[in-house]
Amino acid sequence: MNLDDSNLRFREESEPDESSNPLPKNILILIGGVFIWGLFYIGYTNFDLHTYETDNGPDAIVENEMQKTNAIIDGGVIYESKCVACHQANGAGVSNVFPPLAGSEWVLGDSKILAHILLHGLQGEITVKGDTYNSMMPAFGEILSDAEIAAVLTHIRSQWKNDASAVTADIVKKTRAESIENKEPYNGEKALSKLK
Repeated sequence: MNLDDSNLRFREESEPDESSNPLPKNILILIGGVFIWGLFYIGYTNFDLHTYETDNGPDAIVENEMQKTNAIIDGGVIYESKCVACHQANGAGVSNVFPPLAGSEWVLGDSKILAHILLHGLQGEITVKGDTYNSMMPAFGEILSDAEIAAVLTHIRSQWKNDASAVTADIVKKTRAESIENKEPYNGEKALSKLK
């Protein structure tokens, strides 16, 4: 057999035909199983298309889902991520810089005033437990939802021997609506006193 015969033989053999090699049965079974599982998953989960048929935007969808599933927001987690750097894990604040939350008359007082502070922030002098503080409290109204603000306020009103009532998302929502025009932080306790 010379070199020309071997080239001729390779050319004469037919190319493999894909239709002669079907998918292995175990792959077909796997694909069918995933398809059937997907149908059952969609059928048995709490998938509600009406939740997303709203003209109120993404915030309303999130709020609706939270109410629907009775989701519990942990105010302690929010406190640790947003507040602990200034007010400390024990709620004692930083002497002469950031006021304490433990035993604070502002924390134990009117929950609407607390909601105003978290929504819009606070700057200027404020007296807490007989000491005067003059620092800046950032606004969280653009960052946290009504339910999240209510959760963190409820947390600080029930920690460190504080014993005050819980704050609801409805209180925060109403406070937000009443102060929608306010774009600046409150200027010290004089501004807060006008809210009473």
